[in-house]
Amino acid sequence: MDNVFDVLIIGGGTGGIMTSSQILKKDPSLKVGVIEPGDTHYYQPAWTLVGAGTYDMDKTAKPMKEVMPKKVTWIKDKATGFKPDENKVSTEKNGDLEYNYLIVSPGLVMALEKIEGLPEAMEKGVVCSNYTDPEHVWETLKNFKGGNAIFTQPTTPIKCGGAPQKIAYLSADYIRNKNNDKESNILFATPGTVIFGVTEVAETLHKVLDRYDMDLKTYHAPVKIDPENKKVYYNYIGEEKNIPGIEEGNKYGAKLTEDNLVEIPFEMLHLAPPQKAPDFVENSDLVNAEGWLDVDHHSLQHNKYPNIFGVGDVCGLPTAKTGAAIRKQAPIVIDNIFKLMKQDEADNRSYNGYSSCPLVTGYGKMVLAEFDYDNNFTPDPKLKGMLVFDSSKEHYRLWLLKKYVLPYLYWNKMLKGKKV
Repeated sequence: MDNVFDVLIIGGGTGGIMTSSQILKKDPSLKVGVIEPGDTHYYQPAWTLVGAGTYDMDKTAKPMKEVMPKKVTWIKDKATGFKPDENKVSTEKNGDLEYNYLIVSPGLVMALEKIEGLPEAMEKGVVCSNYTDPEHVWETLKNFKGGNAIFTQPTTPIKCGGAPQKIAYLSADYIRNKNNDKESNILFATPGTVIFGVTEVAETLHKVLDRYDMDLKTYHAPVKIDPENKKVYYNYIGEEKNIPGIEEGNKYGAKLTEDNLVEIPFEMLHLAPPQKAPDFVENSDLVNAEGWLDVDHHSLQHNKYPNIFGVGDVCGLPTAKTGAAIRKQAPIVIDNIFKLMKQDEADNRSYNGYSSCPLVTGYGKMVLAEFDYDNNFTPDPKLKGMLVFDSSKEHYRLWLLKKYVLPYLYWNKMLKGKKV
């Protein structure tokens, strides 16, 4: 294998496959390499539905060789480091690969060790997570017989920030449909300050919380899990001296420990694990102070190395990490790379932080939150063609979009470099 590439891409996920497909559509003569060790490509947005028993896990997976563009050189290997001054990426088996332009899109990784007791709790099956094993989530939900059902998320950025809520709403709907809700206490605990940052969507979600009699606890940062006694511990990061919800006789049995942590027992605990950039990125000099790829927020060009770009979850951007964000980022990155190839300036700075979160609020119900860096609600005008005139409200048609239309578009349009 000739180890020099016009464009080298790290990652065979949504970002890597989309960008490689679009580049080769634009210029099939370019030598494009994709570094990806995995054999399987997953459509992870459907994992929420798998966890609620309404989607087949097998349908979320395809062999990597089927989605990899035909003209791409697939380097089935792991990236291990960068030599940006030499325009090289180090790999585990193939040594150094040289590039003219580099797109870094390896996604992110789970960092279970950031919460004490979480690795053991996951290993024992005491804690479930759609992020790691959605089929286990469904088994846990089916076996839930009442008590405290807690849904929570970490202080780190996570992929699809709405996913911990989606499974909470679906689980609450399932519990209610099984007439199990009278014996159940359902809690959504978040380190954040609000249920959702987009005002129009938050108004709807508060009504959803009320419908399920689900409590919202803000400023609750999970720090420890006791898998033996099935207890979760939170550091309350709000300013109030009296922590809400731990008064004597509270329905959850929550209490303050001697070291001022909020202790809550659980019968079911769903957790979005802490997440971070892969080690080879985090330990490089390509990252910002928070450990994410240091790119310009509007051009996706690296702030230090002009021939390096980022796409997707690995980027240090103040917006939600979603596949929908990648759909808007990829064309901008490609446009800038082709401009550089012509010795022009990479002056496409049109990425406005667009991201989208399909918030499933129950079986047959969904809200579609589309927003930018400033949390402006920016619904796609095409939704009117589906007779959805306000996507901040719950719709059955949006549920159909989530379950049927988006997977079809993903496999048949997005990954093949076609316009959606």
